[in-house]
Amino acid sequence: MNEINAGITSNEHLLQWVREAAQLCQPDLIHWCDGSEDERRAFEDRAVSEGVLERLNPTRHPGSFYHRSKPNDVARTEHLTFICTRVAADAGPTNNWISPADGYRRCSEILRGSMSGRTLYVVPFIMGPALSPFSKIGVQLTDSIYVALNMRIMTRMGRIALKQLGKSDDFTRCFHGMAELDDQKRLVCHFPEDNAVWSVGSAYGGNALLGKKCLALRIGSFLGRRQGWMAEHMLILGIKTPEGKLHYVCAAFPSQCGKTNLAMIQPPPAMKGYETFTVGDDIAWLRVGADGRLWAVNPEAGFFGVAPGTGPGTNPVALATIQKNTIFTNVALTSEKDVWWEGLGDPPAKATDWRGEPWTAASPVKAAHPNSRFTAPTAQCPTLSPEWENPQGVPISAIIFGGRRAHIDPLVYETFDWKHGVYTGATMGSETTAAATGQVGVVRRDPMAMKPFIGYHAGDYFGHWLEMGKKAARPPKIFHVNWFEVDPQGKVIWPGFGDNLRVLDWILKRVEGTVDAQRTPIGYLPYAKDLNCSGLKITPAELETLLDIERDGWLTEVADQDLFFKEIGGRLPAALREEQTNLKRRLRE
Repeated sequence: MNEINAGITSNEHLLQWVREAAQLCQPDLIHWCDGSEDERRAFEDRAVSEGVLERLNPTRHPGSFYHRSKPNDVARTEHLTFICTRVAADAGPTNNWISPADGYRRCSEILRGSMSGRTLYVVPFIMGPALSPFSKIGVQLTDSIYVALNMRIMTRMGRIALKQLGKSDDFTRCFHGMAELDDQKRLVCHFPEDNAVWSVGSAYGGNALLGKKCLALRIGSFLGRRQGWMAEHMLILGIKTPEGKLHYVCAAFPSQCGKTNLAMIQPPPAMKGYETFTVGDDIAWLRVGADGRLWAVNPEAGFFGVAPGTGPGTNPVALATIQKNTIFTNVALTSEKDVWWEGLGDPPAKATDWRGEPWTAASPVKAAHPNSRFTAPTAQCPTLSPEWENPQGVPISAIIFGGRRAHIDPLVYETFDWKHGVYTGATMGSETTAAATGQVGVVRRDPMAMKPFIGYHAGDYFGHWLEMGKKAARPPKIFHVNWFEVDPQGKVIWPGFGDNLRVLDWILKRVEGTVDAQRTPIGYLPYAKDLNCSGLKITPAELETLLDIERDGWLTEVADQDLFFKEIGGRLPAALREEQTNLKRRLRE
């Protein structure tokens, strides 16, 4: 069996693992990735020659490529994603479980001999800034050159990772094989007690880029509990006020609630003097610093963003970021070798849709898949924080939770303390849309926006949040926002997008202690006079609606939260039950 860059490492733990994997999968060639520019160019040329990638117009998108995946492989497969703990109860009610023995056996049966005639790429990578106390080493084995190129963008990949690893055995073993891309033979198995992930039968990013949701969140959350830190599904944003004060916030929102847009927010004209800085748009790793504050890093080195809906009016920063050196997946391809998707602007006269079929604006189907993606280097973001690769991270002043609610949740409120904030995050919900479920307003509980990504029992996860608050002498304040309240005609009242900075401004003033707030049963709400609504077409009555507490609706909400708590079962921390009891009492008073 031939090997390229065979002498790149002398780490016997890694060498032995690769030998065992190669014996199982029987590849023709093993390529040890070094992360060099020559290697990148060679991979791109090979991917183009094999029909995996197509070069885009070099004038419009220099260094960029188009990829089309199989129609049965376009999204995360949560029902085929498993947490494989030795004790089934340790996976908890929010995860699928199979035993580690079954997980390894079932994956091995699919992987056996599956790489014959293919290349096995060994992809060493770092999640987090190099040499940071936050960072973790992973090594992904894959037979997908598309995955190898994406991992190069999304992580610090190659010799830099091997140098940091040295002779250590402390790395996450990420084993990926496309096999037949058969959705009946597809598994994503996490082995948190072994620090390993095995994924078979898919080449889609969320199932195949194992440094992202798999390591950075599912395995990361498990390691975080064991080691005393936190892996969270959160953006990190820096905000500098006109007075020159710089704050960083983390925010956790379920899908379709504006997370990436907030991470790349730009101040509206009415807020001159403010500056914003993107640290990360999806994942945050947090530790308690020597000063008693929580410090956060973005473990990723790239953006794996949803394309549809990204346009000049919604996220011009994202558009600027993806103008070059980007891989576009399952969007539409124009005759000029450019890309297009719904929400980008006027449609092209003719295009090829994500299935490879001819498409025009009159076609009854969408040109881009709703989950089509772009993969772009973080370093290309025009609003990127100069601190984004600081090995110590950035200090967090506020944590923000939020969901999509037509009623109930006000525009913004501050929780009473850390424990109440954990309760608020643990019970946060978001309403589905008709396009997603056929019903409008169905509330799905998504604790901390982490429900699909908690790598162990959710009750223990809540307990870890409570413990982290005790460890932090100066924990950040916790807030909740809702950009989506509607008027009686069903129109969303708050303008959103860049104007959300007006809400963040109030949050920072609460952090600094420069504005008062009104105490309500659910938390501290703004006085209307303290929200900067200059230039907005919002009436006093509408603002009152945005800041109103529907007491009866909240009592119904608490009853619905109780159903979720019953699902969590006996490992639910008593402190959260206490917070729920206190909320009921305050509402009835």
